[in-house]
Amino acid sequence: MSFVKRNTVLSSPRAGLTPSSTPQQQQPKQEKQLAPGLRPSPTDGRLTTSTGTASLDQLLAGHGGLPLGTCLLVEEQGTTDFSGILLRYYAAEGLVQGHQVHAVAFPPEWRHQLPGLASPDKKSKSASPAPAPEEKMKIAWRYESLGNNANAGASTRGDSGAPFCHSFDLSKRLASSESKGTLNPIPVGGAPSLDRRSVGTVSSLRTILKQLKAKLESSGPNAIHRLVVPSLLSPTLYPPGCAQPSEVLQFLHGLRALLRQYSTQLTAIITFPTSLFPRSSGLVRWIEILCDGVVELIPLPARLGAAPPPPLGSDPKANEQPQGMFKVYTLPVYHEKGGGGAESGNFRENLSFSLSASRGVVIKPYSLPPMLEDEQEKPSAAPKKDGLDF
Repeated sequence: MSFVKRNTVLSSPRAGLTPSSTPQQQQPKQEKQLAPGLRPSPTDGRLTTSTGTASLDQLLAGHGGLPLGTCLLVEEQGTTDFSGILLRYYAAEGLVQGHQVHAVAFPPEWRHQLPGLASPDKKSKSASPAPAPEEKMKIAWRYESLGNNANAGASTRGDSGAPFCHSFDLSKRLASSESKGTLNPIPVGGAPSLDRRSVGTVSSLRTILKQLKAKLESSGPNAIHRLVVPSLLSPTLYPPGCAQPSEVLQFLHGLRALLRQYSTQLTAIITFPTSLFPRSSGLVRWIEILCDGVVELIPLPARLGAAPPPPLGSDPKANEQPQGMFKVYTLPVYHEKGGGGAESGNFRENLSFSLSASRGVVIKPYSLPPMLEDEQEKPSAAPKKDGLDF
């Protein structure tokens, strides 16, 4: 009797191959190693990079970072420079990760103004040990994921185990040993002048695109580039001709084309002063349309007679007080059909930001402090008497 099933073809193994080996086993697939500072988005798998601010990465439409090939516009009201701190963290993160940072209108000495890496806190690591696997099984997986969201900023690591978002300290400066990337300053023409005849000369914004395109073409396909554009159209940094709508809109159209062409290599963050150019103007509306994400920083007005703020790092509770409101208008979408955080609606809450020396700009939901009426009793106007009046 034969134990072979009917209607089956017996095939002999090929020459040079054992019965237990197959061509797929002999040629294992090699996973493509990502560049440092990159990780796939948990939403759609596109590559993302960190902005250097962990709280800002969590707001970017669920990607956990700034997707490659996108541009973020950071608007700010008033005369403060909170958006400039975001740019410093963005540039410092790129230099630490080994990326090429292109700084517009900044001299090469701007490298010495970037924050340095924060020293690891051994107390916080020893005080909060990792839970055992048996303890994880006692709670539902849904509640376990909710608990991990609170510490999402601390566990900012990529798939390879390398840090995805580093911690910086504003009181320190980035050392040359910590910087693995290159800083390429891009000058913006000559000094601003009031001569109208200088408006018709070669545009300074077009030279930025030419230099950026030359750097992208000369670098390899695995090089990651970051573009830093501070205070766009500010008269202190750019010539008067750059404020013309034809110039700035052509610049943003060209930058958008480079972002789409090098969708796996280039990201950009632009700051914009809304005190000089309000959002109600048509030019600013067009600028917002040409950017993938738009956020705004609105610092709170200073109180008359209030004490000056404490220095950074002196009192951690005082530094956690909100220093302004954070508004989100648009975010990088998932795909052409939509998406971009509207499903969860987290960015629709009232958000505030504060400046901390150890964590930089921290963005969190805004909440009013509790009223302490019992502890602060108002003194009565009439003096109290010890005796009784008859």
